[in-house]
Amino acid sequence: MSNEQIEKFLQEKYLDKLPVQVNFKTRKQFVGLFIRTSDYAELKSKNFWRIVGQANLENYKRSKDLNLARIFSGSEITKLVAL
Repeated sequence: MSNEQIEKFLQEKYLDKLPVQVNFKTRKQFVGLFIRTSDYAELKSKNFWRIVGQANLENYKRSKDLNLARIFSGSEITKLVAL
């Protein structure tokens, strides 16, 4: 997906708020939360996104530790599904 497609989906109500199912071309789908960080604009311009996986969501909500997130390429994302 392009960064414009991903951003349009997230801006509605998902960025930093609700987890979504993320489907990929070459890896297994998972549920995660897209987060906004200080480098959000730079990453977005290159079509990279910080996502906290469902397994780390509770810890992230308590601590806001960015080390719980991973960076994914938007070009590998095939579909985003609201839960």
